[in-house]
Amino acid sequence: MTNNDVLRRLRYTFNFNDQKMVALFQLAGLEVTTQIVISWLKKDEDSDFVECNDNQLAHFLNGLIIDRRGQKGENKHVAEERLNNNMILVKLKIALSLKSNDIVDLMKDTHLSITKAELGAFLRKPDHKNFRRCKDQFLRNFLLGIDKKFNVKRPEKYIVNKEAAQKNSHIYKKSAQKFAKSEGKKKVFVNPNVKPPAKKVSESTLSRKKRS
Repeated sequence: MTNNDVLRRLRYTFNFNDQKMVALFQLAGLEVTTQIVISWLKKDEDSDFVECNDNQLAHFLNGLIIDRRGQKGENKHVAEERLNNNMILVKLKIALSLKSNDIVDLMKDTHLSITKAELGAFLRKPDHKNFRRCKDQFLRNFLLGIDKKFNVKRPEKYIVNKEAAQKNSHIYKKSAQKFAKSEGKKKVFVNPNVKPPAKKVSESTLSRKKRS
């Protein structure tokens, strides 16, 4: 998973608009523009896509923690220069006030079971003997579980408009295919004022007419 994947999934789950995304970065002390946030959220194959680095994602996750749990005294969350899946897991656990049992239950909803002991290995420091690296599959399912538990419902207007757009898109596509099919049949224009060419008479027929 990429940092951009994490940003996109969290934005969708909590239905953050561009202004809210910018505000979360600012809460953690990183000034960003709406345009750069939009470029981080674009699909990887888009020409305007920009990669979100570890430090930038760390600021966003720290901002999410502050937004949901408040700033604890004067202790500021330091945005790490390097992030890994374990650190992202820990930050989301803190931001969403999840206990180990909550995560175990949350993972069951994604059909990926995990014990508290296995989860604990992900949450330990790297130098601990029982530390275990969190792989992409677990983080991906964890984000899916978060979406199932915390997903913010879209306004009815948004849902209706989206369905209408999809319906119109289908109608347009069908109409375009029908038009292309009809255009594929070439029509020959026949001028009604042009007389048909005279029938060609063979030489043998002419000679017979002369003899007669």
